[in-house]
Amino acid sequence: MIAGRLPLGLTLLAAVACGRGDRTEDQAVRQSGAAGHVVAFRVPSEADVLDTEMLRSLRRGRALMRDTRDSLPAHVGNRLACVSCHALDGTQRNAMPLIGVYARFPQYRARSGRVDLLEDRVNDCFERSMNGRALDRSSAEMRDMIAYMAFLSRGVPAGAQVDGQGVPPLPPLVGDTARGAQLFGQTCSQCHGAEGQGSMAGPPLWGQDSYNIGAGMARVRTAAGFIRSAMPLTNPGSLTPQQAFDVATYINSRPRPDFAMKALDWPRGDPPPDVAYPTDAARRRATSP
Repeated sequence: MIAGRLPLGLTLLAAVACGRGDRTEDQAVRQSGAAGHVVAFRVPSEADVLDTEMLRSLRRGRALMRDTRDSLPAHVGNRLACVSCHALDGTQRNAMPLIGVYARFPQYRARSGRVDLLEDRVNDCFERSMNGRALDRSSAEMRDMIAYMAFLSRGVPAGAQVDGQGVPPLPPLVGDTARGAQLFGQTCSQCHGAEGQGSMAGPPLWGQDSYNIGAGMARVRTAAGFIRSAMPLTNPGSLTPQQAFDVATYINSRPRPDFAMKALDWPRGDPPPDVAYPTDAARRRATSP
């Protein structure tokens, strides 16, 4: 169902550098002054990059996103890569593309409760989606990854929306784990394994080698939107919204790594309804007179 490494296709995971896993971020951008400015989806050409050092940097950044675990083993704690969520090197429309993401940061994010830089968002994915450790924000690896994202955002005005960014939203539905398990076995297991352990064709979807509970893809609505738009790889968009919610509910009911700092998320006490864990701020709000 969800493919492993890039050119092989799409994958499920949560939010590498700069996906749209936090729907409250999308809402904040839509409410900004630039939210009404929607530009066409366009993948830039390397032929437009005349600076040889910039070209080398963005190519290194793209390579890091393709082979994240092999290139940065001290920072990746599972068997995922950036392209596990950002299909076709982040250039697949409606599959969490990175086109335009550079133009949307800095950005207020409800999950952190602050204005984050793009580097913060990248490190969120290292710590959550890849269950690993943050990069030094001034490191060569971080600069190269940001350079690649900047290249993909050439021509996108600051704060503008891009047609085809993120994944198309779905109305919230109640998923059924029994139906989801059956559909997973029929449709997804050939790539992701009967026990979600992954294969050469697709990454692990649960267990110690998958994303942790703090990742955006651990939210059922986020996972369902991605599944509906991008999966199965051989026939994307063929599942109904209800089937997408059933599969997402089943996948996210399975065990996965914890995230030690999860209780600090959404510090203003406004977590989305599909967050799978309690937060300190939400508890305080619920018990306050």
